[in-house]
Amino acid sequence: MSERGIVTYAGIVHPWMCDAMGHLNVRHYVAMFDDASFQILGRIAGKEDVGGGLGWADVHMEIGYKHETAVGTLVTVYSRVEKVGTSSLTYLHEMRGTLDDVLHAQMRTVTVRFDLRERSKIGLDEATRERATALLSEGLR
Repeated sequence: MSERGIVTYAGIVHPWMCDAMGHLNVRHYVAMFDDASFQILGRIAGKEDVGGGLGWADVHMEIGYKHETAVGTLVTVYSRVEKVGTSSLTYLHEMRGTLDDVLHAQMRTVTVRFDLRERSKIGLDEATRERATALLSEGLR
C-alpha cells in the first residue's frame, strides 16, 4: 500500500455532473466517495461478507472541498484506514487529479460493523480487524 492508500475509484468529470457554476456538483463528489467506500469496505470485509447478513452503517462523514473540479478532469480516489476500533473504522478518501495530483476533496468517514438481521452494531471479528489494520495509514500502526 502506498502512503496515500489504495486506489478505490477512478473516473472523469462529465458535463452532466457539473452545476450552474461549471464545476463538479456536491452530489457527484458524494457518489464517487460512496463508490470508493464500497471498494475499501469490500476489501476489509472479505468474500465471506457477501450474503452473510453483515454490513456497515456510516455514522459520521466530513467532507472538505479543496479545489474546483471542472468538466473533463480525470480524478482518482485514494483511501486508507486511519483508526480501527472495537466495532468501527475511520477511513479517509482523497480525491486527486489523476494527471496533476491536485487535491480536490477529502472525506473522512466513521462506519460501524452492522448486523443486518438484528439491526445493530457488532464487534469486528479478527479476520476483518486484520484486513483493516493492513490498510492503516503509515505511521498509525
